[in-house]
This record gives sequence, structure tokens and C-alpha cells, in this order.
Amino acid sequence: MNIKSLLLGSAAALVAVSGARAADAVVVAEPEPAQYVKICDVYGAGYFYIPGTEICLRIGGYIRYDVGVGDREGAQNVPDHLKTGKTNDTYYKQARFTLRTYTGQETEMGTLKTYTETRFNFGNSSGDYADPDGAGPLVGGPGWQAGNKDVSLNFAWMQLGGLRVGKDESAFDTFIGYAGNVIDDTIVPYGSFDTNVIQYYFDAGFSAVVSLEEGAGAETIDSYVPHVVGGVKYTQGWGAVTGVIAYDSNYEEVAGKVRLDVNATDELSLFAIGGYGSDSNAAHNFYKLWDGEWAVWGGGTYKFNEKTSFNLQASYDEGKTLGVAANVAYDLVPGLTATAEVDYYNKGASVYHAKTDGVGGILRMQRSF
Repeated sequence: MNIKSLLLGSAAALVAVSGARAADAVVVAEPEPAQYVKICDVYGAGYFYIPGTEICLRIGGYIRYDVGVGDREGAQNVPDHLKTGKTNDTYYKQARFTLRTYTGQETEMGTLKTYTETRFNFGNSSGDYADPDGAGPLVGGPGWQAGNKDVSLNFAWMQLGGLRVGKDESAFDTFIGYAGNVIDDTIVPYGSFDTNVIQYYFDAGFSAVVSLEEGAGAETIDSYVPHVVGGVKYTQGWGAVTGVIAYDSNYEEVAGKVRLDVNATDELSLFAIGGYGSDSNAAHNFYKLWDGEWAVWGGGTYKFNEKTSFNLQASYDEGKTLGVAANVAYDLVPGLTATAEVDYYNKGASVYHAKTDGVGGILRMQRSF
């Protein structure tokens, strides 16, 4: 009887303890739903929402490989390793990785956008090799030896509504457009690029820009007075007319360009640019890099089909420099383009340079993403 009472008492105690523990059991919280990346199609293809924000982000860029040969596009007068005093010509080669980021967000003050572009390069330099101090070639520098080159920040700007600030290329080039779709488009140069800017863009039936710029290198402003660029553009279905004017505050010089774009057919687009700049105080300024007061550029693109296009540019300036560049670009697969280009330059004897000419070529492979 005692044993039976003991067993019943033990069972009751276990039930009581179990009940107490059940009452104090830990409640596990339900897991929060995962925040999957959502597509943002407001600003175009490739954007997605940064989780937990209303900011749309796009990451892109390209990998490029260039091979240049001949005058201007190849490396010239390279010292021979075995024969003292003998020189050779060789390839210009460069591999580049470019990383781009874009963001967009709608705010009460308008669209807030940012853009960055950073370039990483490995290769040698094209053109004539020169040993500046007699100490031998510079690895990765202005010479024929390949090496890692300086990383360059080409763009890093933010824009709210029409106001843009940061690192950009000069509106003297970006607003009016580059001189064609050829690789070597600066046989006759049409303006400097890198600069910090404070810009404002207008769009009221026609577009306009005012840009306060710092310049770069030796042409960086030397006072609180900025370089100034202004431009206007009128665009229709047939093409566009654009004009820009720039003031170099260092030399107190001006330069300007006008451009006509014509969509002749669905396959053929043409352009013509005329440039003029004063040079009373300096042979060049930050904006007028061509020789003499005037220069012209012209050319176009003909699309044979969705994959193949032919691009041409011709240029000439008062300093008697003639440049012609032509290429064929072919999309091997979506995002991978091969371009083969032939370039010719002829510099007539003038106060700016001696007479010289040459022919070169460039082969480019580029994977864009």
C-alpha cells in the first residue's frame, strides 16, 4: 500500500512540474519575411531598389582591350633590348576595367540622381617613346613598357532637379556632343574634358546649360573666378542644332562651337561641328585645343543592320592638321562589340608644328554590362 501511494505521489509531482514548465515555455517569434531585391523600372533597365530604401541603384561598366599599330596608334622608337642605339616600333596595348554606378530617387524637390565612373588600366603608351631624363623607360608611364596606370575618377556627380555638382567632363563637350563614333576622335582636339563643375540644366521646349568649371592640370583656375560654359540646344525628329560658348578665366579667352545633327534616314545619321576660339594671350586655352582660331569636324554613322555599323570622322584646323578616322563596329553577341579602325593624319608645315603624316590602326574588343 505504501509503495502504491509512493508511485501515485511521484506521478502527480511529475505532472505538476511538467505543467509548470509548460506554462513557462519560451515562445519563438515568427521570422520576418525576407526582403527580396525588387526591380525599379522608373529610370530605365537594370535598376533595382536598395533593400529598405526608396533608392534605385544600377551597377554597370565594361571591360575593354585595345591593340594599336602604326603611326600615332602604335608605340614608336622603342629601344631594342639587344642592340644599343637601335629602335623598333611595337604595339600599343591596353586593358581597361570601368566600373559605373547610377542611383535615382524621387524627392519633394525633384529627381535626385548620382553617377560615378572609375577606370583601371594596364598597358603601355602609344606615340613616340621619349626618355625624359636619360634614366630609362618609365614602367606604366609615358613609354613603351606595360604596367598598371593610375586609377582615374572620370565621373562622380550628384544632380537634384536641374542642379548638378561634382566631377564631370566639361559641358563644352558633353552638352554639344563628342565628335563622332570613332575611337581616335581627337586627331584635331575639340576641348578638354576633366573638371569639377557646378551646372544647371534647363528644359523648356529647348534645352540649355550654364556650367561653372574649375579646369584641370595647368589650366586649373588661379583665382575665385571660374571658367564658364553656356549652351543651348534645339531638338526635333530630324536632328538638332546646338551651340556652346566658353570663357577661360585664366587667360581671359573665349571659345565656341556650333553643331548640326541630321537624321538623314533610319540608317544614316550625320553631324558637322565648327569651332572658333580667340588666342591673343595664349596659343591654347582650356577649351580651344585646336591649332589656330578655327577648326571643323564632320562625319556620320551608317547602320547596315542591327549588328553592324560604319563610322566616319574627318577634321581640319587652321594650323593645317587634317585627320580622318573610319571604323566598322560589329556586335558579336549582345554586349560584346568588336571594332576595327583605320586612322590617318597629315600635319602641314605651320607655326604650330613641322610637316608630318602617318597611318595607324586600332582593334578594340569591349564587353559592356
